[in-house]
Amino acid sequence: MSADFSTEAVVIGAGAVGLAVARALAQAGREVLILEKNARIGEETSARNSEVIHAGLYYPKGSLKAKLCVEGRDRLYAFCESHGVPHKRLGKLIVATKADQDRELAAIHQKAADNGVTDLQPLSKARIAALEPELTATGGLLSPSTGIIDSHAYMLALLGDAEASGANLVRNGEVISVTRQGGGYLLTVRNAGEMTTLETSLLVNCAGLWAPRLAGLIEPLNSIHVPPTFLAKGNYATLNIRPPFRHLIYPVPEEGGLGVHLTLDMGGAARFGPDVEWLETDDPARIDYAVPPTVPARFVPRIAAYWPGISEAVLSPGYSGVRPKIGGRANPNADFRIEGPATHGLNGLVNLFGIESPGLTASLAIAEKVEGMLRDA
Repeated sequence: MSADFSTEAVVIGAGAVGLAVARALAQAGREVLILEKNARIGEETSARNSEVIHAGLYYPKGSLKAKLCVEGRDRLYAFCESHGVPHKRLGKLIVATKADQDRELAAIHQKAADNGVTDLQPLSKARIAALEPELTATGGLLSPSTGIIDSHAYMLALLGDAEASGANLVRNGEVISVTRQGGGYLLTVRNAGEMTTLETSLLVNCAGLWAPRLAGLIEPLNSIHVPPTFLAKGNYATLNIRPPFRHLIYPVPEEGGLGVHLTLDMGGAARFGPDVEWLETDDPARIDYAVPPTVPARFVPRIAAYWPGISEAVLSPGYSGVRPKIGGRANPNADFRIEGPATHGLNGLVNLFGIESPGLTASLAIAEKVEGMLRDA
């Protein structure tokens, strides 16, 4: 079957990771087309997070999350500097509010060291009080290399680099089917109500929440290489007063997430969250991003554990995001899966699954990994 169009490489998904991958492929000399099913780039996971540049503290030694977060963090700071992307290296405090959490702090410190993070500093109760007088904590850790970023400006910079190297973006381009044809792939794409066929040698699935569903369309990819979809919603609450903090404030992590923490944006405003709400649906199209009005009341007791000055009156429902989990409740912190021909046997195909936090931080390192997998194959 002849296609309407052909290109060397197609990247599906124009979130932070997809744009970083497209940039890396284009800068390596590939002819790249980016397909985004939405009207704007980064509408889903990339636009609905804490916009934190993570240091690489929490992830198991040797995991992709650990390796790519640490590599990606340094590259992301350098990219922001060279491209004028707004960011701040504020640092964050991880605080224990009970004496029995000291062991958890020690475990985080050890994990960070195992991952090559050498600047993490233990904090006494007195030191925390000196840094952030409004906090109540028995002890903590200071991560100087944690920061914040304007994720939208970052994505625009990635797209600018990709387009400068010849890549093209198609918005409202939804992939309907993918079949193996010759040495490449034939895609059927719905765009502006019309069906188009597109032939490519290289295909990268960066579809985020939709990645498992998209992989399920690829013939003849064996279903054993398509993980299930588990969706974990995270709600945020907005602080309506000027925050009394200079750092990001995190409690000791909880199952499935990092706890209801305080982050600051580039304008100095604060938000709390996210919590972890496992959705009953596995269909990203059925996600309700509305934040329940009960969220501020639910958050107050959890925030009060480290900031007694909080009250429901100063919180409002904010926004929400959904994490593309692949391990579900049984394995809520499952590692990234970045799978190429060596895993599934199909030349020219790379699938990315479970790219949740620290995906934004790791995006440039993920992109280099994907480009290398396709180059080596």
